[in-house]
Parts: sequence; structure tokens; C-alpha cells
Amino acid sequence: MVIKRTTEQASVVSPKKSTKDNDVFEQTLRPKNLAEYVGQGKIKEHLLIHMEAARKRSEPMGHTLLYGPPGLGKTTLANIVAHEMNAQMRTTSGPAIEKPGDLASLLTNLKEGDVLFIDEIHRMRPVIEEVLYSAMEDYALDLVIGKGPTARSMRLDLKPFTLIGATTKAGGMSAPLRDRFVHTYKLNFYSLPEMEKIVERSSDILNVKIEDGVAAFMSGCCRATPRIANRLVRSVRDFAQVRDEKTITLERAKDTLMSLGIDERGLDETDRLILHSLVEKFGGRPVGLSTLCASIAEEQETLEDVYEPYLIQSGYLQRTAQGRIATERAYKMLGKLSVAA
Repeated sequence: MVIKRTTEQASVVSPKKSTKDNDVFEQTLRPKNLAEYVGQGKIKEHLLIHMEAARKRSEPMGHTLLYGPPGLGKTTLANIVAHEMNAQMRTTSGPAIEKPGDLASLLTNLKEGDVLFIDEIHRMRPVIEEVLYSAMEDYALDLVIGKGPTARSMRLDLKPFTLIGATTKAGGMSAPLRDRFVHTYKLNFYSLPEMEKIVERSSDILNVKIEDGVAAFMSGCCRATPRIANRLVRSVRDFAQVRDEKTITLERAKDTLMSLGIDERGLDETDRLILHSLVEKFGGRPVGLSTLCASIAEEQETLEDVYEPYLIQSGYLQRTAQGRIATERAYKMLGKLSVAA
């Protein structure tokens, strides 16, 4: 069975960032302070304490690492920290820093108290990571100028700053870099009540009227991920607007999600294709990642970062030493008898 996804389906369901238009849209829905931020209660509690302590000492907040699956709010939290610390935030990503000079330029242009946000920090090259070590520990930049016998070292003092790194793969970072972060927080998937609040909040900001029960229904279809919730609210709004419907009904929400290939569990066609492959093509036997990706024509990184976390969290998939296997819950969802049965 081959299932084709439209661009609309891929962009709505995938937790990864996509087009510039989506980035602008998501920016309007991002909370500006911790009071507006829904979920991640323990992290918010700790951030409030650390920010208040830093303000009392008239220092930048300690360097902070945020990790977890895509779309859970790492960039949003970084923006909030900068806002609440009255600091400017400079943003870049690991792949965008191609040579040590690029990072040196960023660091030397930071003003006191600024926040440097590096997304996908696990993708920085080791030679660039090494530039960060002294910058994070001593607020200094150690550079080597020239090559060979004429090479000389040079140290530049930096203004105190806060580095916030975000990654979906904390294990992909080198231990020396990871250990230099003062605070490390893992963002978890959101609960249904939290997702319901996020759907309601996004609807209010977009001036979308929704009937009772719509937010509760949509909260179960968002893969426990705020970024997906925001995109689904936008999609449902667009479908209703084209049909001149002033209020989003439960029927409209269900029809829109069905047309996008998303079921009430938040599973899309690729999720179901993964589970069908494990159950039908491989007969319930453990399957290696590369083999599974080849069977559904999907990239390994996409399957591992985008689809697997939610399938595992929801209890449909297990990773074992021998490979990936579908769980009893997946068999029941697909209406199949398990191998054990």
C-alpha cells in the first residue's frame, strides 16, 4: 500500500519548521512571557527562580540547554527568557555556523546581558564547539591567528551573555559542550488539558469562534505538540472561512482533519503506514531503522525525529535491541491479531 501525502498534510502534521509563511504565523501565536506559556510547569518554575536570582545579582542568567522533540516550545522559551531579562536575542543555528570566524563574529558583537540562541546546537562542528568553551566559562575568546611557525594565540574579552542551546538530540552533543551548560531542561509532550488550553488560546488570537467541544476534540489530534495544534487551528479556520462559516463546529473540525488524513489519535497517514509495515510487511518481527525507512520511502532522520517519538509516547511502537516492533495497542488500532495471539 502506497500512500501519497499532499504538501498541506506534510506541513501541518510535521513538527518540523517549514515555510517562512508558517514561521511568521507561529510567531504571532507565541507567548511573550511565562505567564502566557501553557505547560512545562516544572521548567517554568525553575526558570522564574533562576531569572530572578540573576536579576538580583545584576548578571545574565546561566547558560541553558533545552532539548526534546520538535515543536514543543524550545525557541519560544528562549524568546521568553530574553524578553523577561530585558535582553536582546541573537538567533542562529548549528548548521549555519560554518567556520570558527562566524561564531567569533557573533560573540564579539554581543552586548552585556544579550542572549545568544543556537538552534540545532548538536549539529555544530567540533572545531566550532571548541570556540565556545572559553566563551561560556570565562567570557573570553581564544583565537589562533596565522599558521605554522608564525601562528600566535590571542584572547579577546567578551561581554557577559547567556547562551541558550536547543536540540532534539542531546546525546548528539559532545560531553564537554553539554557539561558547560548551567541549566539543562527536557521538554515533554503536553497533556490533553494543556493542549485544549493551547487550542483555545490560538483560536482567540486568530479571532476564531469555536463551539463547545471543538477544543477538546482537537486537543487529541495534535500529537501533544503546540506547533501542530497551531497549524491545525489555522487549517480548520481556512476550511470554515472558504465555506463562509462564522463559527467552527465540531463537524467542521472533524471533516477538516479527515481531509488532512489525521485521525482522532493525532496519527497521520505516515504514522499508519509505519505501523502497517511493521505488522503486515514484516509480520511483527523486529525491523531495523534503515529497513523500515526503505519500506515506506522515508528518510531515517525524519522517521527518527518526527514520527517515532510520538508513536513511542503513545504506546504504538517500541524500540528494542533487535529493531522496531508494533505494540499490542497498534494491533488493536489496526484491527489485527498480534503475533502473540
